Amino acid sequence: MTSTLVLPIIDGIMLRFLKGNHVCLEPATEQDRELLRPLARDERIWEFTKTLLINEEYDLQFDRYFNEALDLEDIGAQAFVIRAVKNDRIIGMTRMFNIERKDKRMEIGHTWYIPEVWGTVYNKECKLLLLRYVLETLEFNRVEFRVAHQNIRSQKAVAKIGGIKEGVLRRFAIRNDGSSRDTVVFSIIIDEWPETKEKLLRLVAAGL
Repeated sequence: MTSTLVLPIIDGIMLRFLKGNHVCLEPATEQDRELLRPLARDERIWEFTKTLLINEEYDLQFDRYFNEALDLEDIGAQAFVIRAVKNDRIIGMTRMFNIERKDKRMEIGHTWYIPEVWGTVYNKECKLLLLRYVLETLEFNRVEFRVAHQNIRSQKAVAKIGGIKEGVLRRFAIRNDGSSRDTVVFSIIIDEWPETKEKLLRLVAAGL
């Protein structure tokens, strides 16, 4: 059983955390910075995105990255810390951003997990919670996922939760190591959500 719990309104923005049987998504706060810093210091996490480079400037990079996550609140978006329900341990982060309220669409991304939980039920339930919130509570029509073309593992993960591949944006971005990347675009739209939700519910119930 999944649930949505409402936290106090801060600066006019109603922050929410989303809790399931396996994960709890909590709005990121300054108190999470030093808990996340050592967890993100793993080259395997950033192998394809190069969002963070594990070098002598790691701390500076991480602070810029985390500041950007906190700043999302100022534009009505949100970064979440992902915790495992069974032991309250932080296992990663994710974001809802690029929100276009008029067109009822947004992007879910900047998602990462510590490697030891890769391929487990946590990501499926995380996406189930977010998609339910966006497509049912907010009544949006479209959720988009953008994945680096080199990141085959993440592309397979998005496809497994029901994301439909729409195409490739060629030379879409420059990574922090200076290399160019293509971006693969996936989406889930409201029309296909009932079937996609049932599939996700089965995967989560089976612990897959």
